[in-house]
Amino acid sequence: MNNTTQKLYNFIALLCSEVINSCPEDFFVNYSCISLDEKAELYSKIKNQVPALERQLSDQDFDDAFFNKLDDVVHSFTLQNRQKDFYGIIALIQLLDDGLHTILISQIKDFQEDDFVVVLNSNRETTGIGLLPRCSCAWERKHRLSHSYNRLDNFLFNFLLLENKILGELIDKHFFLKKDLFIDFETKRYLTIAATPLTQQREFGVATSINERIQVFDITYEKKDYTQDNELVWKKIELSAHNKSDIILFPEMLGTPTLEEYISTKLKGLSESERANYPSMIILPSFWNKGKNSVSILDRHGNVLCRQLKQNPFRIEANGQGYLENIKSSNVVNIFHFEGIGRIAILICKDFLTTKYMEQLMRCFKLTLIIVPSFSTGSYDFLRSFDLCAHDDCNVIWINTCAAMEKGKESNFENIGYIRKRISRTDDEAQMLCKMPACQNAFVHKCQKDCIFIEKINAI
Repeated sequence: MNNTTQKLYNFIALLCSEVINSCPEDFFVNYSCISLDEKAELYSKIKNQVPALERQLSDQDFDDAFFNKLDDVVHSFTLQNRQKDFYGIIALIQLLDDGLHTILISQIKDFQEDDFVVVLNSNRETTGIGLLPRCSCAWERKHRLSHSYNRLDNFLFNFLLLENKILGELIDKHFFLKKDLFIDFETKRYLTIAATPLTQQREFGVATSINERIQVFDITYEKKDYTQDNELVWKKIELSAHNKSDIILFPEMLGTPTLEEYISTKLKGLSESERANYPSMIILPSFWNKGKNSVSILDRHGNVLCRQLKQNPFRIEANGQGYLENIKSSNVVNIFHFEGIGRIAILICKDFLTTKYMEQLMRCFKLTLIIVPSFSTGSYDFLRSFDLCAHDDCNVIWINTCAAMEKGKESNFENIGYIRKRISRTDDEAQMLCKMPACQNAFVHKCQKDCIFIEKINAI
């Protein structure tokens, strides 16, 4: 990205900030109903002053004369009382959003070569706005959220607009996944998901203590040899590869201290042709260590894309007393971007159930897929949260584990996982919720460790 291109992103972020901070919500409703003649007149006025906006922009357009013309446009929409005509300002933002489509596609390709990226503009701190290229999604409505939230980004299609006031204290890191991961998604237009409850065995203990007057619990792993546990996870990954899965998801808490390295080494030991059949994203079971409950996300090449920490501690009850999971939050949320799939986030168990946190991420990043590994004694609360996601065209994959089953709560484990999908208006509503029934062996404690569920998420 050259300096003049970033200067343009800064200019757009500043305009967006002015609109968001100056206009009431009902303004965006009014703008959505502007007449075609009025909008054409605004567009014509802007293009007469900035002829380059008649076509796709290129880096060569961004000289001093171009920026002077943009300043003149903004000045022309400033009224005598120094108030701006925000109808004209939004029209200018829309034309820039449209004119930068080709550049932003190129920017995505550049971002795919980076480990992770920050926003395009350098004035995020002062404007409160971050801009990123927006990857399309095969199951997202074109005018998604326009009936739910009155926001400026309802009118943008090539920029993802991030508002700091929505994000709050959270820290976002963005990963534009390489094109060779979901290499055939563009042609097949669906994702194949593998999810497994893994095992009914708990390979960890729970230790309670008091931390600054609060009763807390820590997870302890005491085994010396995790070979069999690691091999079981690898067996599931191989089975998902046999089923040509794009993503495989494991539950919370059932990881091991050596699992990440073991799986990475296994994948790197495959030939290039063998790896092509393995899942593009592998979400390993989370592992609890030194106050951190984290999930490792690997690609099919054995690279660790990132590690997502759980942010919201879970509360348990024992003998009528409450104990809080003794985790340290990092406030870092990792967002994965891929053209056609949109934006993916991993919310570990309680993170998904913490409605304010989940909605923060949904609204700020316009998530299109949430992946939820959990260790939970029930599914009811997860089911209720699915509906919030469906409202925003966001699919959810949730997997639990039979290791969380407690005596007297067996009825909560009729289904051990769900996939909540967005479907079209003509589809059978029964397709909306894919159930993963627990096997009967789990209820008599004869786990064969062979459960895996395969399901597709289709384009609409």
